[in-house]
Amino acid sequence: MEQLEKIIIPGITDGMRVESRVLEEQIQKAVERGYLDIEVQAYGQHGIGGRLWNTMGKPVNISVVGYPGQRAGSMGSPMTRIEIQGPASDDVGWLNAGATIVVHGDATNGVANAMAQGKIYVDGDIGARGMTMTKSNPRFDPPELWVLGGVGDSFAEFMAGGVAVICGLGSHYRGNILGHRPCVGMVGGKIFLRGTQKGYSDADAKLIRMSDEDWSWLTTNMKDFLDAIKKADLFDVLTSERSKWQVLQALAPHEKTLRSMTAMSVFRSEVWDRELGKGGLIGDLTDIDRSPVTLITTGALRRFVPVWENDKYLPPCQANCPTGIPVQKRWELIRKGEVQNAIDLALEYTPFPATVCGYLCPNICMDHCTRGLDFLPSTDISMLGKASINAAEPIPAKPSGKKIAIIGGGPAGLSVAWQLYLQGHKPEVYDRAKKLGGKIASVIPNSRFPKDVFEHELKRISEKVTHVRLKKDLTEETFKEILDRHDFTVIAVGAQTPRSMKVEGHANAVSALEFLELSKRDGLKVGKKIVIIGAGNVGCDVATEAHRLGARDITLIDIQQPASFGKEREAAEAVGAKFLWPVHTRAITRKGVELAGGEILDADIVVVSIGDQPDLSFLPISMDVKNGFVAVDNTFMTSDPKIYAIGDSVKAGLITDAIGAGRTVAQTIDARINGRSETYDQLPVVDYSRIRLEYYNPREEKPEDIAACSLQCASCGACRDCGLCEAICPQQAISRRDLQGGRYEYAVDDRLCIGCGFCAQACPCGIWELRENDPLE
Repeated sequence: MEQLEKIIIPGITDGMRVESRVLEEQIQKAVERGYLDIEVQAYGQHGIGGRLWNTMGKPVNISVVGYPGQRAGSMGSPMTRIEIQGPASDDVGWLNAGATIVVHGDATNGVANAMAQGKIYVDGDIGARGMTMTKSNPRFDPPELWVLGGVGDSFAEFMAGGVAVICGLGSHYRGNILGHRPCVGMVGGKIFLRGTQKGYSDADAKLIRMSDEDWSWLTTNMKDFLDAIKKADLFDVLTSERSKWQVLQALAPHEKTLRSMTAMSVFRSEVWDRELGKGGLIGDLTDIDRSPVTLITTGALRRFVPVWENDKYLPPCQANCPTGIPVQKRWELIRKGEVQNAIDLALEYTPFPATVCGYLCPNICMDHCTRGLDFLPSTDISMLGKASINAAEPIPAKPSGKKIAIIGGGPAGLSVAWQLYLQGHKPEVYDRAKKLGGKIASVIPNSRFPKDVFEHELKRISEKVTHVRLKKDLTEETFKEILDRHDFTVIAVGAQTPRSMKVEGHANAVSALEFLELSKRDGLKVGKKIVIIGAGNVGCDVATEAHRLGARDITLIDIQQPASFGKEREAAEAVGAKFLWPVHTRAITRKGVELAGGEILDADIVVVSIGDQPDLSFLPISMDVKNGFVAVDNTFMTSDPKIYAIGDSVKAGLITDAIGAGRTVAQTIDARINGRSETYDQLPVVDYSRIRLEYYNPREEKPEDIAACSLQCASCGACRDCGLCEAICPQQAISRRDLQGGRYEYAVDDRLCIGCGFCAQACPCGIWELRENDPLE
């Protein structure tokens, strides 16, 4: 890390106060860039100077001017020095773990609360509950608090370690330099005080004689304190009279007053047996053993028992992936070094793992990633999707001789065709287009995905399925002929008919479908101004394509809050598109769009993007249709048990929804042919609360490759074989067992397990569940 000159970080920018979180991030980034001398112009921000864990072994000096908020220096780290150029608010040095903190003025309540290491120097008084709940690790120097003045009430409450030095100079606390009720619950540490103190908790602490060793320590370290607060001239004043100093020290356990206790044997004979034993309430009803149960029980007497539930639940990413891709399993394979297997696995679920997962999908799996609950970045599946361009083809099952017709060669139709091919059946795809691929090939802008990636994946599936090109629109008669020649038929015609607006001049507009088809072939001139009616994701695609073709004034309007999101919305905003809502269209003229309020939005071209619907005119009247879509059950079977329907012919949705539906239908058809079924996708989703995200670094940089990305996966519901449960068990009741086929399990010895739940609380992946034990008979 290169050392740079001093940097000033303001707490106000453009007249607005910088959020505490943002200011902390700016300090962290300054240290990462090599700044070791930092001035912070505080304006009430909390936690200034804390958590600088990675300084590359070099000391960092932070000067705080202005008005720092609470918890200055909280969770401070070694190699950090924080100097507050004035008074400070509550909880200075909260959970300090090694920083040196100097306050040039008074500090309010909670100074050094729960401090474990480091030093705090205060040039003035402090408020109530200073030095409470401190602790000290004998491997390190104890925490120190030095106060030039006095302290408020409840000082050193529950103090368990450390040293406090209270000088009593110029204090507002006259008569009680430690305030009221100091040292309550004190169990460790030592307090040096100079001045008058009328009382303290003598049940927890005692005054002791100042030893020569203590005096030597005090006078030696006094110089550092006074130098830090720039008052070295007070050294003689504070050290000239040793008799003015007193020392308070925590009582040792054997010194504390013990209350008398009744022995268990006496209680049993004189109380328990007399009331419940022979001659008691139940003495003549049962001879069950009523001897005392040991305090910590095992076996059948435990209230709770841990259960290892590996792979009993779906991870949220897979459960919410419409295609059902085992995202977590792929990251697991990469962690094991089986990168190619992880890449290959995707082709068992989708024919377009690179095109869709890498580029087109909004990555719903990432939206549901458990890491997001703690504001950690989701594990980036798009990196693995893009790598899937190198996936090796799975080996298909033996031919079954069964033929399945698929009406439509878009993502839905090709998905079901691919799955049926892998299962050994013969899919035949019927489509009017010369080239398969549906809207990916003909509508979705090339800017959304690399053309060569899609062509590679399309070529792979085109070589495996039969493409029957229809020479004319499908009729009911032709459809019946197809049904008769195949064992099953799948309708995947997509939505190819644009919805129209019933407004004056609607013929002056172009549909989004037509616009995108023409723009993909560069067969369209748009002018400089365009208005798009409908601000969904398709409308956003129109906006980005219009900009590519030369439009510079792009407006999307909607009657409600735009439903667009993700990459499409971001791309539209990036080219300067404006979103207006809620607005209603009165008419479409050659000049543009006239709104209900009379306002005219000028446009060289108007595009209507309010959705498309399928053409189902070829279906027999006996088939159920609802609201313009084919009616299906949860397996996508229609009212005819030999016909299934998927994709936009059933419901408008995402490409990944269509691909997932194709996989579901293929599994259903295969199950009906061969009697097999898959159950993994039907498992319940693991409860988010079972996953422990405390093990992950919230400041970790974005991974540069899939190997680094795999390490960020929390492996929800699937054991990572870390052995933490085995190591943390206080009874050594958990052991790892090797099973056949390279598998393993973690087993519990009921004779040793006490049901404490450490395993469940520590498990990063949520594998262990603590259940109530079966009741005793």
